[in-house]
Amino acid sequence: MRRFVRQSMMLASLAGVVGIALAACGGGGGGGGGGGGSVLTSGSSSSSSSSSSSSSSSSSSSSLADISVDTAGSGATIGADAIGTNMTIWYDFTTTGTTAAVKSLGAKLLRWPGGSDSDEYHWQTNTGCNSMFVATNSTFDNFISTIVKPGGYDLAVTLNYGSNAACNGGGDPTEAAAWVAHAKTLGVTGLHWTVGNEVYGSWEYDLHTIPNDPTTYANAVAGASGYYALVKAQDSTAQVGVVVEGKTAWDTTVLAGGNYDYVELHYYAQNPGNESDSFLLGQGVSNLTALINTVKSELTAAGKPNTPIYLGEYNSVSSAPGKQSVSIVNGLYAGMAIGEVLNDGLPMSTWWQSIGAGCSTTANNSTSLYGWQDFGSYGQLADTWPNPYGCPGIETIPLGTMMPSGQAMALAAQFAVAGNQMLPATVPSSLPNVRAYAATQGSGYALMLFNLDQTNAVTVGVQMANAKATSFTATTLTYGKTQYDDSQSNVWTGPVTTSLGTTTTTPSVTLPPWSMVVVQLK
Repeated sequence: MRRFVRQSMMLASLAGVVGIALAACGGGGGGGGGGGGSVLTSGSSSSSSSSSSSSSSSSSSSSLADISVDTAGSGATIGADAIGTNMTIWYDFTTTGTTAAVKSLGAKLLRWPGGSDSDEYHWQTNTGCNSMFVATNSTFDNFISTIVKPGGYDLAVTLNYGSNAACNGGGDPTEAAAWVAHAKTLGVTGLHWTVGNEVYGSWEYDLHTIPNDPTTYANAVAGASGYYALVKAQDSTAQVGVVVEGKTAWDTTVLAGGNYDYVELHYYAQNPGNESDSFLLGQGVSNLTALINTVKSELTAAGKPNTPIYLGEYNSVSSAPGKQSVSIVNGLYAGMAIGEVLNDGLPMSTWWQSIGAGCSTTANNSTSLYGWQDFGSYGQLADTWPNPYGCPGIETIPLGTMMPSGQAMALAAQFAVAGNQMLPATVPSSLPNVRAYAATQGSGYALMLFNLDQTNAVTVGVQMANAKATSFTATTLTYGKTQYDDSQSNVWTGPVTTSLGTTTTTPSVTLPPWSMVVVQLK
């Protein structure tokens, strides 16, 4: 619903990050259950078990129900930038350890300079309107030399639509064009440049005469002196995007009147205070694909059905992240959201956000939500908590410590290899708590499986129809509640990797409670 991205490092609390959200409902939480790594066996040979197999305290289903994967099926091609994350100007990314920490996420695309602050930020002076805080070292040049080039990332930049350099009027397309020209001097071309952040919303800083107005926005993008033409004049390989909301009122005008190479969409599943574990793991995921399909329909109606959709921001809650944001629940949601992005054929996505999100102890820490923490953060990585700006009184969590949403991204990156193809994966109704995604991976295949049962492990059979080989070397990578539960003692355990030898095209996999399991068949 509302999103106001303002992280002032002069304040002692985490600032709210709000965005498109769909109303949450229902309850969640609870506790209990065990289970460690996954167990994979061949359907036609003797079982081969992992040393980190499911805990005996969790019951597994005694009979197999098969997930069907059609290896000859046609799915979306996995884009090089399908998995990405956000970075921001309020965090000093030159801090020692940051470059390596961000690299550990497995992201290929970075978005910068950071949400709503983008509509106040002026890159030439590294300052912002409205008394906005910007870290001194967080310049564009430093970002390219410290993060982007060493990591080999692609980059999506949000241009300032909201304000001019004097902070007395709307954004200046010539300022944007100068930025594109400067990027070329740094050896950076072919970037994605989105005009503005969530400028459809009243929370977004906009000094145009008519603020947050679709006609004003479309006119600013179009024309000989608009953002699109001036950016292209500086770099013909640049891609220019416009923001969409997934709602007809704004989108119809913008899609009909603007010039653009892609559209950027944001999605937050819940609003603060209404978080629900069961909602996030169920409808929260399906609503994402529903929103993407809405935008696809809008583009078709506008006569531009093949326009790429970029999911520029997504996370669990639209502002004030509480304990759910750093729990296994958000990790499972992040993994499934990436699966939806891949199935839906989106070429680009960036999670909100990687590092520098800070943390807060004042949001929703209800006992109805599962988790051991009394704080929340949008960050996939800790930026050293507590710090002078948030989370007073919590145990020390070093910079780079990966939260469950980060673990999920790193695991998904092992599943989704650019250039490979998603495959149809059908889960029978007898497995209501299982979600499955499948893809080719080189000469073999990969599965990304989720068990949404909080208490019980489940054994699933997999039928790899039309496979190119009759046997494979199998490896599983498992992250779930068992690993997350170690954080009760401030131990942030990573995934369990298990080599499982040879399996046939009909393997079975035991999924621990509340877990994400990537199976690689090579």
